Amino acid sequence: MSSAPVAGGLAIFRQRDFTLFLGARFCTSLAAQMIIIAVGWQVYHLSGRVLDLGLIGLSQFLPFLCLSLFAGHAADLYDRRLIIGLCMLAFSICSLLLLVFALRAVASVAPIFAVLALFGIGRAFLLPASQSFLPNIVPIGVLGNAVAINSSTFQIASIAGPSAGGLLYALGESSHGAYRGAVCVYGVAATLLLGALVMVLSVKRRAAPGQRPRAPEGSLLDGLRFTWRKKPVLGAISLDLFAVLFGGATALLPAFTKDVLHAGPEVFGYLRAAPGLGAIVTALWLAVKPVTRRVGVYMFGGVALFGVATVVFGLTRSYWTATIALALMGSGDMVSVYIRGLLVQLSTPDEIRGRVSAVNSIGIGASNELGEFESGSTAAWFGLVPAIVVGGVVTLLVAGLWGGILFPMLWRLQSFDELKDTDADGTTA
Repeated sequence: MSSAPVAGGLAIFRQRDFTLFLGARFCTSLAAQMIIIAVGWQVYHLSGRVLDLGLIGLSQFLPFLCLSLFAGHAADLYDRRLIIGLCMLAFSICSLLLLVFALRAVASVAPIFAVLALFGIGRAFLLPASQSFLPNIVPIGVLGNAVAINSSTFQIASIAGPSAGGLLYALGESSHGAYRGAVCVYGVAATLLLGALVMVLSVKRRAAPGQRPRAPEGSLLDGLRFTWRKKPVLGAISLDLFAVLFGGATALLPAFTKDVLHAGPEVFGYLRAAPGLGAIVTALWLAVKPVTRRVGVYMFGGVALFGVATVVFGLTRSYWTATIALALMGSGDMVSVYIRGLLVQLSTPDEIRGRVSAVNSIGIGASNELGEFESGSTAAWFGLVPAIVVGGVVTLLVAGLWGGILFPMLWRLQSFDELKDTDADGTTA
């Protein structure tokens, strides 16, 4: 069977379960982006410390890191749809807790970090279950198209969520006073998450339990073993981890907006949406014209674009230049995410897909949440602008090291069809 993605256009929306899953993912992503906006602005308003912006990511990443392998194992043993639904229920509860804190005008950031830790637990189980669930509800021939559309949905939420969150926050504060902006955002987010829960529980077409053999004892680390042996998979996951880890400029956007651009939460929302705008344009292009040749070159090109745009963003003092740089960051990241997602899914047998997806999720979580902590820490030590610029430079160095020395087979990868002929050491048979 060819692993090359087959363009399916919009015909894939005729599949009821995929459409429901997509709707649930959109509502969840939209709510999460709105919460990120509210939490970031609220925390920086309460403490005024850029280090706390980094702790927002760390508070989610630590429980995520501890539980991801268990979550991947659970995704291979149990009903993935049910796991996704339980995670969305947990997110709804977290949103309601943040709403209560905002209503009570809690002055400490500690309760907020505690709720974010609960979010991290939910994400630990959600990511491997949702990533490994997609191949169960769409034919393998249109998986590439489904991955691109699924990514587009997330990016639409990445545009709409920050913009809506920033505007809601600004409107609430101007109409009802301090902290009321957070109340508006958390209330809407909780409603969206409950709607997502209803949609995902309405999905009926899924793999029967007998189609995924029960994993034997001691197989918790099978995902790590598989990833270590499959060098293209290891290279793709680790490239994203280390490249984006040091390029987490978006975590510093609240401080950049307030201290460099001297603007408010509505501008913060627009800037936070810019990477999503660049990513969705790229994702829609990939859905129509999927990458089938020079796969490795496109992947490293996306990472390089991300690094260069990060440097430009850090050096500018112009709103429009910052917006364009952020959009290019999103575009470069989308290319890398698309290729890595297909590479992992097409290389992995379904019986261990949850555990391999968990390893991939750790890479995503480390590059995002741990990257936020890294950015906040370096900004606290060296200053806001130097932290952003150095992060972009290191991203470029990582891309060069991975492509030229550590994983040259990934740079030379021409098509996804080569994956089935790739040996454990990454050479082609």
